[in-house]
Amino acid sequence: MTERVRAALITPATEILLIRRTRAGAAPYWVLPGGQRANSDASPEDALRREIHEGLAGEPEIDRLIQITGDTHDRQYLYLARITHWSFTDRTGPGISRHDGGTYELDRLPLTAAALAAVDLKPAQTAAFLSKALTARGSLFTLSDLRCGR
Repeated sequence: MTERVRAALITPATEILLIRRTRAGAAPYWVLPGGQRANSDASPEDALRREIHEGLAGEPEIDRLIQITGDTHDRQYLYLARITHWSFTDRTGPGISRHDGGTYELDRLPLTAAALAAVDLKPAQTAAFLSKALTARGSLFTLSDLRCGR
């Protein structure tokens, strides 16, 4: 099974960090930082730490697991985390040198349902989940932690 990890990374200014993907001939879209769990990662949380280090030259403070999606072949874990320091220009991950004809840019958006609705955040299921939580609760930090025993 392929496991992917993503993070809703919240900055001290209460912004969310998103990666804007642009490819020739297609409209831009946004994704949450993260990536695929490697065999060497001891846990999904370790994979998330590695991916954030590689992709943002940052270190997340993982708060909670807020969503699990997928099926028996592909599963995605969405974490809520805080981040205070990052450097997109110093990222080092293997995907950085990939030449797929597209660009990756880091955007900071206000952590609001309206700001998320203004971009094409993928996957749509995650975008809807975040928008619904922000609209209903006003904060992602009121969501339950899906990790066992927390």
